[in-house]
Amino acid sequence: MTGKRVVVAMSGGVDSSVAAAVLKERGYQVIGVTMQIWPQDKQGFGGCCGLGAVEDAKSVAYKLGIPHYVMNFRDIFAQTVIADFFKEYSRGRTPNPCIRCNQYIKFDALLSRVRELDADFIATGHYGRVEHSADGYRLLKGVDPTKDQSYFLHTLGQKELRHLLLPIGDFHKTEVRRLAAELGLPTATSRDSQDICFIPGNDYRAFIAERVPSPPGDIVDTDGNILGRHNGLARYTVGQRQGLGLASDRRLYVLRIDASSNRLIAGTEEQLLCAQLVASQLNWVSGKAPGELSNITAKVRYSSPEVAVKLSLSDGAAEVYFLKPQRAIAPGQAVVFYQGEAVLGGGIIEASEAKQGGESDKHRAETVLC
Repeated sequence: MTGKRVVVAMSGGVDSSVAAAVLKERGYQVIGVTMQIWPQDKQGFGGCCGLGAVEDAKSVAYKLGIPHYVMNFRDIFAQTVIADFFKEYSRGRTPNPCIRCNQYIKFDALLSRVRELDADFIATGHYGRVEHSADGYRLLKGVDPTKDQSYFLHTLGQKELRHLLLPIGDFHKTEVRRLAAELGLPTATSRDSQDICFIPGNDYRAFIAERVPSPPGDIVDTDGNILGRHNGLARYTVGQRQGLGLASDRRLYVLRIDASSNRLIAGTEEQLLCAQLVASQLNWVSGKAPGELSNITAKVRYSSPEVAVKLSLSDGAAEVYFLKPQRAIAPGQAVVFYQGEAVLGGGIIEASEAKQGGESDKHRAETVLC
């Protein structure tokens, strides 16, 4: 029996519910906390924002016989996550609010509150692992490759990992659901949320368009020829094909969003491929840049495959070269670096460069900044 106190961030889902159950079984003093991050008078917000999540978490806590509290983080969530979300879209970028929520809410504001409660650890239902070694703490991938969420945790450092438990990182999702069913947890059959929690119906384009000034403008090709008109840049993302309203004998996609000129650059799927990118706002899990830059892989979004890269680091930025060009790299998203099972860290994508074409590519003469 450890007897140590741990606060579990309970989102009302099956993963955090089982995390709490596992820790109680291991002998921890478990306290459940659900974060209130959206105004109570707003309706239709799901995931960890909704009132349903609070009720589900309370039900699980009651079943497990652990205390449960709701903590108000609405103001800091609005300042660090919502405001950044709108700001980035107004700049023609694609932010990842889940990463910022982890960085500023769960593992900063909540962790500080946890320490004030004299708890030893904070725990979440993320599929990842923390390993303590002679060199400090390492962040590892979850053992279930289909559910690994280490991508969302790359902003963590030694200070956070020292107080973090990820109890389901050694489980596969099927095992988590089986445990929840065996324990009779009310969240055993709850669906996995893929939505941005604070956007009703996950219709982020309409949500942003209502809140970010976004006048119509030109859609152009890579040579600047006008192809049509867009309905406001905030309604589009890199790689998007639907909704362009262009008459063409080829499938056209959003290649880039140029907020400075209010233009949408469209092109073929081949032109979506990028050979390199530049990232800033780097964070290294160990607290320092890796000394060994071989055998490094990277992901440019959570759902993208992990691919081999070469890194060049200088002045707080990283130049990332892909051995196999990647599709639809979006500025504002995170690129995360791995070495085997370990998460090295990551940064925010600032720009990427299009793949050099062959002799038949009419754009071969110059590299296009994506």
